Amino acid sequence: MVSREEKRLHMVSSQLVKRGIKDERVLEAMRKVPRHLFVSESVREYAYRDGPLSIGEGQTISQPYMVAFMTECLNLRGDETVLEIGTGSGYQTAILAELAGAVYTIERIAVLSEKAQKVLCQAGYNNIQFKLGDGTYGCSEKGPFDGIIVTAGAPEISQVLVDQLKDGGRMVIPVGTRYSQSLCRVTRNKGGIVKEESILCVFVPLIGDHGWKNN
Repeated sequence: MVSREEKRLHMVSSQLVKRGIKDERVLEAMRKVPRHLFVSESVREYAYRDGPLSIGEGQTISQPYMVAFMTECLNLRGDETVLEIGTGSGYQTAILAELAGAVYTIERIAVLSEKAQKVLCQAGYNNIQFKLGDGTYGCSEKGPFDGIIVTAGAPEISQVLVDQLKDGGRMVIPVGTRYSQSLCRVTRNKGGIVKEESILCVFVPLIGDHGWKNN
């Protein structure tokens, strides 16, 4: 019988390395973090497959490749302060916590935030702070941030979040319609922002006052 660790290592080699993920720190974090702990028992056998999974409340845990790709776009080196919009299952949060100095994560759905906190605390992470609320406002009281990652599809690049980036800071955000987006990396500099579009993606909508207004 193939162990979960073997499945995780195969996930990294077959789904990430072969698709061009090169940042060795990202790859090592993906090898280390047990993705199956962030989904329900009923779907754990599928935890290392190439695709998203439902986590309840109309939300999903992202495809492993998408987690790795978005994380790689942040270009983390180890001492950064990062903001995550959309805690969800907590899996992306764990990957960020492996790679950054401090992670602030916001979730609007209380039951998901509570589940994620429990799993992440049991896993021993002590560099994560959780917040319940409308993530489209960001977390200006803890900023500015070296990196911001938005794990839901936004109608546009949020100036509210851009304003919470340090000079040189990067934000990764899916932008488009409620049903299809392009992944954008936004780098803030003294002259404004530099926007780079990359892959097409489909995320659940970013709900909030500065996102989509309802479900």
